[in-house]
Amino acid sequence: MAERGECYSLPRMEHRELNHVALHVEDVAVSCDFYERVLELEPMTRPSFQFPGAWYRLGTTQELHLIGERNEPVCSGNRGNHYAVLIDDMDEWEAHLQKLDVKYRERRTRPDGAFQIYVTDPDGHTIELCTAPDIST
Repeated sequence: MAERGECYSLPRMEHRELNHVALHVEDVAVSCDFYERVLELEPMTRPSFQFPGAWYRLGTTQELHLIGERNEPVCSGNRGNHYAVLIDDMDEWEAHLQKLDVKYRERRTRPDGAFQIYVTDPDGHTIELCTAPDIST
């Protein structure tokens, strides 16, 4: 077996960023309501694919792609399959979720000082809402 450095001695191609997260959903309209009303995501124009779906902006350059007609179970959780959205103010987001009566996992503080909570979409996909790490830690 080759040493680790030997396998990676060729020039590497550039990875610019994570472009999008794609989630299979059962009912696109129900999912759109959740992502627009609860997570306040901005809808985007979506190409005319031959299957139902919706696209949303995540931050400045990333996207969330919802793909309809899910017929497989979702396996997601805070220590399993999930994605995280960096937020600005945890107190405001918790108040927003409470106002909408959306259940979420109680706030935790990571070892680096970032706050995190978790919500679940209508299909069972787990979404982490987190603040930036505390740079003084």
